[in-house]
Amino acid sequence: MSTETRNDVPAARSLYAEAWRTLRRRRVAMICLGVIAAYVFIGLLDMVPVKRESAPGGRMVSLAEWAMHAVIGPADRDRSYVPPLTGRHLLGTDIMGRDVLFKAVRGVRTALILGGLTALIAIPLGLFFGVLAGYFGRWVDDLIVYVYSTLACIPGILLLIALMLVMGKGLVQLCIAMGVTSWVGLCRLVRGETMKLREADYVLAARAVGASAPRIIVRHIVPNVLHIVVITFTLGFSGIVMSEAVLSYIGIGVEATTVSWGTMIAEARMEVSREPSVWWHLAGGAGALFVLVLALNVFGDALRDALDPKLRTQ
Repeated sequence: MSTETRNDVPAARSLYAEAWRTLRRRRVAMICLGVIAAYVFIGLLDMVPVKRESAPGGRMVSLAEWAMHAVIGPADRDRSYVPPLTGRHLLGTDIMGRDVLFKAVRGVRTALILGGLTALIAIPLGLFFGVLAGYFGRWVDDLIVYVYSTLACIPGILLLIALMLVMGKGLVQLCIAMGVTSWVGLCRLVRGETMKLREADYVLAARAVGASAPRIIVRHIVPNVLHIVVITFTLGFSGIVMSEAVLSYIGIGVEATTVSWGTMIAEARMEVSREPSVWWHLAGGAGALFVLVLALNVFGDALRDALDPKLRTQ
């Protein structure tokens, strides 16, 4: 038992080390990783508080907001609908004179918070119930499969809309709603992998020497399904961000005072309907969303190819 336990950690490390070596040989995947890292860096800057002396009462603002205001200045109604590449406004301004690039940058923070909080809810649920169903089987498996099959029968966007109408608008409410509705896919994948792992030689040997079920799950099952969690989260993050944009666009996502790409697109829709030539507000929100989603999908596919044993052996 002790020999097998000592061998588990190096095996897991070699898997991720080999995956990293595979990813480094893919130039497109590394470019996408750089784009994702840039988004994360911008989002983290928007969470660092600094004191802005020019604000009333010297209020605290984020580091990203302080830097953007130092470059482009505060919003001004006299600068409404400034076209792109005019002065300091690379993407122009909206009807309130707010810089579109600044709003797109502020939307990164909302996307990161949404994806992070949703993952904190969905990943533990999917991993916990998936491992339980796959390892114990019988009535435990039947009960969990019945629950996630019922949820899977309901269109995801309709379930999200129903939950948001019950809980109300807000970023935290949206994270909770998406977390409790997005664990089904991960649970199904983890269950299937666990059913195969419970018949592996090292798991059978651990049972033979008297290891308890919790110990086997923690030491042998969970470490060998973590690659599924990583792949699912990477590929699912883009869907989470797009769902926020859709819900905010139809008016039941985050609050209107929260800067997000969805609220930007919703505001731009009204502006375009009044003035079709004002396209840059819509392009700013949609462009920032498109770049992140594209980078996540391409990198997620490369990560799946590098981590999935079936694909690596082909």
